[in-house]
Formats: sequence, structure tokens, C-alpha cells
Amino acid sequence: MKNIYLQFLDLLSDKSNLVLATVTSTFGSTPQKPGSSAIFDDSGLIAGTVGGGVVERKVVKLAGEAILSKKSSHCHFNLGNDISKSDEAICGGQISVLIDGNIMNHKYVFEQLKKSMEDRIPGVLITMVTAFTEDNVLINRYWMTGTVIPPIPDTFLEKIEPVVITMLEGGNQSDYRELELKIPDEEPSSLFFLEAVFPPSKLVIAGAGHVGRALAHLADMLDFVVTVIDDRPEFACIENIPEASNLIVSDIGQAIEDLKKTKDTYIVIVTHGHKDDAAALKSCIRSEVAYIGMIGSKVKIAAIRENFIRNGWATIGQWEAVHTPIGLEIKSRTVAEIALSIAAQLVLVRNSTK
Repeated sequence: MKNIYLQFLDLLSDKSNLVLATVTSTFGSTPQKPGSSAIFDDSGLIAGTVGGGVVERKVVKLAGEAILSKKSSHCHFNLGNDISKSDEAICGGQISVLIDGNIMNHKYVFEQLKKSMEDRIPGVLITMVTAFTEDNVLINRYWMTGTVIPPIPDTFLEKIEPVVITMLEGGNQSDYRELELKIPDEEPSSLFFLEAVFPPSKLVIAGAGHVGRALAHLADMLDFVVTVIDDRPEFACIENIPEASNLIVSDIGQAIEDLKKTKDTYIVIVTHGHKDDAAALKSCIRSEVAYIGMIGSKVKIAAIRENFIRNGWATIGQWEAVHTPIGLEIKSRTVAEIALSIAAQLVLVRNSTK
């Protein structure tokens, strides 16, 4: 699932009238969390979500109006209706949605964001909302990284910068914050919504067989940048795995040894032989990556473990950090189910990392 702001840039060539809607705050039970965004055109929803159901239907209507008026709004919905009202939400919570009717005004900011993602530099998208009425708000957007300081008034910047630094250091991809700031003796105050944006995690799949192919398909939808390694050119090819961003035909152990491995790298070992599995694992088990997982039966895993510990290729702690048997326990039987269990475990680890 590609970052919504990058999707906006991709859609520009085909769409002229676009509206961006973002959930800015929630209270109680709601269908989405702050930071969830969706893009609309005059035909309706085309990417992302702000929660589906009743909320999304209302936002579709408001987005259509914003396309015509070019006005932005900050709308608040009460979802605590009686169950007898079949056309209303009954979640019991409250949700606020910012509707940007002039998203083209911020194209340069999203281009800055895109460049940072390509350079694998995290940042924070800052959205400044000055409300004159609920139906008439002014939106300004800024992109801030550890080295890029946006042209925000100093009065605001001195309050925002420490928060941005904390968000970047925290590494939480779901970090979304709200600040209310004002210039002394001036009205009205402004709301600042700060959204952390990190480069997509890198997934390295050692093995381009059935499981590797299925996992690459799922991982691409889950916003991983996928690299697949195999020593068989007929397997590590675009025809077999079209979702891979990078395909490497090489000795698997050596290829993993040569790869740059960082704290946002995930490595899944699903090769076509025990020897290649062990070689791949030996090349990464001592690295500080986010995740290492290896497929295999209990007998195979026990044999490889004994060999690694006996030869000093890994400490007991390093071995225990490897996810093997790989994947969440969902009683997988088919290739698709195995890939699903692995993908679910990758997401669990990614969402648990701060």
C-alpha cells in the first residue's frame, strides 16, 4: 500500500480535480485513527480510506463539494447514534476530518517528501490549519527533516521543532500529533497536525520459489520495498515476481553478505535447499536488522541450530532472535497461507518497532 502522498503525485497526470481528506482526531470507538487519509476525485474515492461506511459516504459528499468550491473544511462527526438509525454510524465515538480542497497548492511539499523517501530520509509532514469557520479553513503544509527546516514563523517553529525531533528519534511510523498554537495578541489560533513519515521498510527474500513469490506479492501491498535473491535466473526474473523492486541472480549467501543491512531491513529465508538456507542465515544472523526469519521443519531447524552454535557462527541469543519456524501460527497448509503467516509476522514486528 503506497504512501498516500506519493499516490497523489502519481495521480496528478491522470486527474486534475483531487481532494485529500485526513482523519485529524478521534474520540472513543471510531473506524480509523488520526493520520488515515484518502484521495477523492469527482467520481468518488480513488485511494486510501478515512474509515468506510457512513463516515466515508459523508466525506465523499463533502469532497465533491470541495472540488467545485475549492474550499477546505474541518468537519466533525458524532458516531454515537441510536441503532434504530440505520443510515447513521453507531460506533459510539467522534471523528474529525480535514478536507483539503486546494491540494495542488501543496504539490511542492509532497515532492519534497517524495525526494526524502527516495533518499531514505525520514521526516514530518506539518499541516497548519487556521479555522475561520468549520466550513472555511486555511491550510498550509510544510515538510521537515533533521536537516530541512521549513519556512514556518519562528514563534511557531520554536514550539514545533522539539516535537519533530522527538518524533524522528522515536521511529514510530504511526506517530501523529496535534498542537494548538497562536501568535500573541493575534486571532485566531492555528492547529498544527504533525505526521511522521518514514521510508518504507526493506524486505529481502532469499528464495524465489512458490513461497517467495507469494510473499513478494503480499509484501508489496503492505508497503515493503522487496528484493528477491535466487541463484536460478528462471526464478529470479520479472516474469516470475513482478512485484519485486530488485531482483538479484547470484549465490544467495554471498548476495546477502554483500547487501547493505540496516535497522529497517527484514530478511526472509525460503530457499530451495537446506545448504542455501544455512548460507543465507550465516550471512545475516550477526547483523542488526529488524527481522530474520527462516522456514523449515523442527528437525531441520534443530540441526542448523546445533551447527551454528557448535561452529561459533552465532551466540544462543542471536539464534533465539531468529524467527524459526517462521510466521505466525495460523495452522498454514497451502503456499498462500504460509506466505500470509509470514507477512502477518512482518507487519507485527514492524508495527511493534519504535
